[in-house]
Amino acid sequence: MPETTPAGLTGLAFGGDYNPEQWPEEVWQEDVRLMREAGVTMVSVGIFSWALLEPAPGEYDFGWLDRVLALLHEAGIRVDLGTPTVVPPAWFYRAHPEALPVTAEGVRYAFGSRGAICHSNPAYRAAAARITTELAERYGAHPALAMWHVHNEYGVPVSACYCDTCAAHFRRWLARTYGTVEAVNEAWGTAFWGQRYADFDQIDPPRLTPTVGNPAQALDYRRFADATLRENFVAERDILHRLSPGIPVTTNFMTALSQCDSVDYWAWGREVDLVTNDHYLITDGRRTHVNLAMAADLTRSVAGGAPWLLLEHSTSGVNWQPRNPAKAPGQMARNSLAHVARGSEGALFFQWRQSRRGAEKFHSAMVPHGGTGTRVWREVVGLGATLGALSELRGTRTEADAAMLWDWHSWWAQTLPWRPSEDHDARERADAFYEVLYDRHLTVDFAHPEADLSAYPLVVIPALYLMTKAAGTSLRRYVEGGGTLVVSYFSGIVDEHDAVHEGPHPGALRDVLGLTVEEFSPLPAGERVRLTGPDGTGPAGDVWTEFVVPRGAETVWTYADGPAAGHPAVTRHRLGEGTAWYVSTRLGAEGLDAVLDRAARDARIAPRAALPHDVEVVRRTGESGTYLFAINHSASDAEVPLDAPGTELPSGERAAGRLTVPAGAVRVVRLDG
Repeated sequence: MPETTPAGLTGLAFGGDYNPEQWPEEVWQEDVRLMREAGVTMVSVGIFSWALLEPAPGEYDFGWLDRVLALLHEAGIRVDLGTPTVVPPAWFYRAHPEALPVTAEGVRYAFGSRGAICHSNPAYRAAAARITTELAERYGAHPALAMWHVHNEYGVPVSACYCDTCAAHFRRWLARTYGTVEAVNEAWGTAFWGQRYADFDQIDPPRLTPTVGNPAQALDYRRFADATLRENFVAERDILHRLSPGIPVTTNFMTALSQCDSVDYWAWGREVDLVTNDHYLITDGRRTHVNLAMAADLTRSVAGGAPWLLLEHSTSGVNWQPRNPAKAPGQMARNSLAHVARGSEGALFFQWRQSRRGAEKFHSAMVPHGGTGTRVWREVVGLGATLGALSELRGTRTEADAAMLWDWHSWWAQTLPWRPSEDHDARERADAFYEVLYDRHLTVDFAHPEADLSAYPLVVIPALYLMTKAAGTSLRRYVEGGGTLVVSYFSGIVDEHDAVHEGPHPGALRDVLGLTVEEFSPLPAGERVRLTGPDGTGPAGDVWTEFVVPRGAETVWTYADGPAAGHPAVTRHRLGEGTAWYVSTRLGAEGLDAVLDRAARDARIAPRAALPHDVEVVRRTGESGTYLFAINHSASDAEVPLDAPGTELPSGERAAGRLTVPAGAVRVVRLDG
């Protein structure tokens, strides 16, 4: 079995992307000296260096990389070595312009950015295999090598190409997936609008059409595009496994729903030796620390609960949003340790030294333009010392209280055209449910809809428009066995081919929820409805209403007005030893909290009201002990109750009773026992 931890790394990983090729060689010695001062343990090298490593077809220049790796090894710094296949050189595109991707509208992209690749192109695949082989043969046993970093952020910025090469590849993929063209016709429902195919050769990618095309075809093309990216990763991974045995191979994910929507990370998590992730704060008015926690929980879940690694985030502001504020003093360390609390085995950044040229010259770095006399540098040095003192928690796992079901295929299907309301947004519902759970101080695992959920007392489904019959059966078993389930509207509607389940909505979920939905009735923009309970009070909803008919479920809240007035709005169904809740409108935070409060009581999850708002408490547990992280994102000092005494790290001071966490600070306690 391949190794799953960076080779030779004895503590937590700390460092970032190192791009020495951007700087004169005399700067390299200074870089290494500063890395040692900051406590850097690992850097990523060579990710964008194909044009330097292979300046002409078949001509290689490894001298500069030899010298860089030697310097790093001498300093005791481990290397995450990249295969530079995200940026083919200009000479490659001059020889193979057909390797540039084509949009659905028929426009071919030009060279001059990054990630402009048709992943079906055989010339690209061959060239990527050659440079990967050359790197593996030269550095596969290098003493500085900790792990391999294939490509960079698959799926960003281009995930799908619509050229003729991809069309032929898509037909082959369909033949492997379905076997016959008749099976494709059945899956895609091509009897509608006379789209039936007599042969695979008649099938093209879902290119620009006069009106909406076949949604099942579009869904399968997203699956095909994702699978094609994964084929290329696996090809490079297998070369590296063969020529560099014992060294783990990864690629950097972007699991945050705010950052990448084109990759099925459940599938990708099974292919990498170590799950790694890049995360950047989205400054769109949301509480950025909640988005961070959600991304970290999702990454850990993609890793199957195992430790993972934050391979990129920023020391301060980024450069690619409309407005890019600097991080506040202390925020860099707080963000980094929040990732560690939720399972990361360290914190790395993009990048080591801030670029003077290029598109990302205003993106923050560990060594900023202002040099070592800056606040950012002082905080980098402080963070390095803190992470160095936390090495004992390596290998421990984050404890979760509840699970949220999420599926990228369902997200893809729901975003296709001509759905009942453009105001319903799967990501918005996932964010909303997660934020309420976060504010209830519950740590969340994400799970695939067909996963075994028996370990979780509470499972929530914020948005699963697409759900297989197998998932529905699994959820019924979960509730019958004593679990508590909360489901939001427009879930369980279609199968894996975007075909509506037979019978009334919500197809795959109607039995476990004990109800049917006769009709959806989305609301006009800005319109709200009132809900009422037995006491005459209730929350408000917007965006969506439904005509719900109980088939065993009890009504908790009823629509007081709106198109579904008098019909159930929120229901609860006792099934076997458990309960299933259904929310048929879009509730705000207050309404969701009220539902989840009652569901948590059904699940026998004790309330944690003693914890202050915007203070998260997360535990990691393993052979070395149990570690409590108390992270204060608020502007006021906070008191966190300890259920056992312990030793604070890294100070070594004893802690018992209540732990004081200053505003903006993080405290880590190794609990006794």
